[in-house]
Amino acid sequence: MDKKILLAAAFLGLTAIILGAFGAHALKKVLSIEQLQSFEVGVRYQMYHALFLFFIGTFAFLNEKERLIIFWLTISGVLFFSGSIYLLATNGITNLKTKFLGPITPIGGLLLISAWSYLFYSILSKKQ
Repeated sequence: MDKKILLAAAFLGLTAIILGAFGAHALKKVLSIEQLQSFEVGVRYQMYHALFLFFIGTFAFLNEKERLIIFWLTISGVLFFSGSIYLLATNGITNLKTKFLGPITPIGGLLLISAWSYLFYSILSKKQ
């Protein structure tokens, strides 16, 4: 499981760097400032959670079940939160029907909050 978490962390970090560079260079010419700022929020949160998963994958204080729960909450949260932001921000150039994504972004945020909350609960409930 630790390898899976670390691989996911590396993939999220790698793609955050690629998407950040793509946004700063290629999308800068075709997106409005507001759209670009929104896209950058998605990149930033993806990178934050890549680092979070790296921490979770190396943190020996958690058991396998706790890591698995945090892993899936985080992966789902990044996919919903950052993924929906990427699609919404680039809607003008992709012409995808993205209206349905509006409620997906906060669901992703709630999943990310849940991952951090579960980490907090897991640590708090451990006996010294």
